Amino acid sequence: MKVTELIASHGKTGFSFEVLPPLKGKGIAQLFRNIDILKEFNPLFINITTHRSEMVYKNTPDGLYQKVSERSRPGTVAVAAAIQQKYNIPAVPHIICSGFSKIETEYALIDLNFLGITNILILRGDKAKHESRFIPNENGYSHASELQLQINEFNRGYFIDGTKMDIITGETFSYGVAGYPEKHDESPNLDMDIAYLKQKIDNGAEYVVTQMFFDNSKYYDFVDRCRKAGINVPIIPGLRPITTIGQLNILPKVFHVDMPMQLVSELMKCKDDNDAKEVGVEWCKAQCLDLMAHGVPSIHFYSLNSTRSVERVAASIY
Repeated sequence: MKVTELIASHGKTGFSFEVLPPLKGKGIAQLFRNIDILKEFNPLFINITTHRSEMVYKNTPDGLYQKVSERSRPGTVAVAAAIQQKYNIPAVPHIICSGFSKIETEYALIDLNFLGITNILILRGDKAKHESRFIPNENGYSHASELQLQINEFNRGYFIDGTKMDIITGETFSYGVAGYPEKHDESPNLDMDIAYLKQKIDNGAEYVVTQMFFDNSKYYDFVDRCRKAGINVPIIPGLRPITTIGQLNILPKVFHVDMPMQLVSELMKCKDDNDAKEVGVEWCKAQCLDLMAHGVPSIHFYSLNSTRSVERVAASIY
């Protein structure tokens, strides 16, 4: 079933979460343990992040350094297949522009088609760590809207070179896109950000998952602006419980989100990360209850390194 169908058939506020593929060289056991903790809350779907290759320096036998391209978390397609097979829960792998060429994307789509994984999330992705701004891969895309068009053509049965394929079996790809209640950090203003989002919806995106936020009023204002712009698809709020004192400064810097003064004040009182986890759980609980009272279609949790906190939040509201 499509994500939108899963939400519509659920009848109440749904639950979903995001996981990372294991680090290169690590097994999948810990990922399964994390999923085992959260599967008790009947997730509608599980998102799997995709990671680009980065340039790193490695020692050579002669004592020098060599600059090489390396991906720290490969295996998104394989992880999605393993999750869907093991748990019978729809897996939603991320398909991104960052670090990938058009042909690499095509190969990923072919593999997903073979595996019967038809739900995906389309994102531009982050810039490379060594770059000051986003630079697309050679023969890649600068924007998620361009990547979207390739997927649309694949759904119609055409490869990127324009030739007709005969491999499409069963359902075509259904996909969502990202939304930013506090605007994308590269966008000049929220109105333009929403105009680009509207373009993606008009071109076939079926739902929106938001960037994390800590002030629900930012989400409600974003949804209101989207509706006025003619965006009528489900807009799923994304949440993340704070787990460390350091996130008070890290999350606003990395994800370009504001933290309400009340949350900041509570975190500044914390003596250690255990205190911060308690604050994070209680704040996230309050966000969820308020969102549910406003009838949101589902809540998506960024559970990265915070599985136990998400478990506590979910146990209190689902």
